Parts: sequence; C-alpha cells; structure tokens
Amino acid sequence: MNGLMLTCLLAGMSLPALVNAATDLANNGESIETLSRANYATLPAPAGPYSVSVRHDRTLYLSGMTAFGTPAQGGPMAEQAEAIFDQLERVTEAEGIGMKELVKITIYVTSLEDVAALREVLSRRYGDSRPASSLVRVAGLFSSEVGIEIEAIFALPG
Repeated sequence: MNGLMLTCLLAGMSLPALVNAATDLANNGESIETLSRANYATLPAPAGPYSVSVRHDRTLYLSGMTAFGTPAQGGPMAEQAEAIFDQLERVTEAEGIGMKELVKITIYVTSLEDVAALREVLSRRYGDSRPASSLVRVAGLFSSEVGIEIEAIFALPG
C-alpha cells in the first residue's frame, strides 16, 4: 500500500474517493471528466453500435447524421441537408445549446452537382455563426438514398 492510499484510508475516505484522488494525482492534480454518450428520443435510433453524441469535457461530438428515415430520404441534397439540420437542432435543444456553439462541421456528399443549393442551406442555417468546415466528396454512403452525411462538433458552456 502506498503512502497516498494509507493517508486516504486513515482519513476515512471511501474507495471511490480514493480512486478519484489517485486519478487526480496521476493527472497532475487535474480531474478528468467522464465521457457521456447519448441517443435522443427525438431522432431515429442508431442503426449500428454507436452513440449519436459523445460529450467530453466542454465538447460535444456528433456522429454522422443523414436524412435516412426522414421524408427527405432519397430527395435532393438541399432537402436532405435541411432534414439533417433539423436533427442537429433537436440535439442542441436537448443539450441546452444552440447552433452558435457549432465549431466544426464535416460534410460528406456523393455528388458536387447540388453544392450551390447546399451552400444556400448552410448560409441560412449558420447565420453569422459560421463554423470551421470541410466538404468531402465520397463514392457513396451506406444507402443509395442518402447523398449527404454531416458530422458536427459543438463547444459546450462551462
């Protein structure tokens, strides 16, 4: 038993408190917030073994979202983008933030033909809070009825 453990036990610390103290010590006194993973009742359930979002410290990472399972499935890219942004807004609402906290977005598209219409949707949805952004053309996504997938990273207050 090391000195820290003995000191904590003599001070009457519980085992969880002892583990937290040891973790803090191992991280130079800085505590590590645990990860939280979430799915949302207002969104389609994940089709595979993943979470819709993962929160770490003051960052919220969203899995790629598509219009699959929405009325926009199979529709034009701009309609699919609108459906995806509706989903993003439901997540931000559930998390108590807004689109202004969007810091990075990665957009995967199967075609560049409708990029002008996509940019109109993006400009309207971002407003004055434009995030860092990447647009990547891919050969295909998981369904032929999906022409766009969007991943997003949000900053959380605190």
